[in-house]
Amino acid sequence: MNILLWIVVSGIGMSLIALVGSLTLVLKKTTLDKLLLPLVAFAAGSLIGGALFHMIPASVHEMGNTTSLYVWIVVGFLVFLALEQFLNWHHSHQTEAETREPLTYLILVADALHNFIGGLFVAASFLIDIRLGITAWLAAAAHEVPQELGDFAVLVHGGWSKKGALIYNFLSGLTFLVGGLVVYGISATVDVNFLIPFAAGNFLYIGAADLIPEIKKSSKVRTNLFHFAAFTAGLAILLAMRLWFPHEH
Repeated sequence: MNILLWIVVSGIGMSLIALVGSLTLVLKKTTLDKLLLPLVAFAAGSLIGGALFHMIPASVHEMGNTTSLYVWIVVGFLVFLALEQFLNWHHSHQTEAETREPLTYLILVADALHNFIGGLFVAASFLIDIRLGITAWLAAAAHEVPQELGDFAVLVHGGWSKKGALIYNFLSGLTFLVGGLVVYGISATVDVNFLIPFAAGNFLYIGAADLIPEIKKSSKVRTNLFHFAAFTAGLAILLAMRLWFPHEH
């Protein structure tokens, strides 16, 4: 399968993940609450593992162990910090929220921008190495599942119909494909390697600053141990992928 096809399939696949929100229609709230935070913990481990075990080593190989590489990591971190601070962009990991119609549009726009950026760096990863692309997609997808569950619940709570929430969540997910096609189109004339350390910064911010605080709120030892285990599992799986399926350069 050629690189363009990988990018297209990964883009469509990420859009389809938006439909996971429909699970909130069939699962009991208590069941969903039990699933959501462990999924968030697993996603946090996957994102941080993806950055540390895959994205940064690949960046060093492609760009050299230079200062500019680490500047791009910091830029990726700061961009997502700015999105949250100045655009009121937040990842929804709660099944209930005091959200009303105007803010739900902002959530969709922010999600579309988030997916577009994701499409940029996953496509850049595929251009460097197919295995790196798959790894980047899997780490991003692990985060999308709890996010889409939360976003869907927020949209419905904010006044959207269930059908409308699913459709618009899916459409916002298509910007992932758009981002991928943009990178593929410009890759012949523009060096897109900088997107890999930029993505590592994104992953580190979302995992450490956005997701980990969500799983630290419980005062129950058993719950915290379970979340810690889920987080560690995310790290371990990404490390195993690095050891068992090293990237080809």
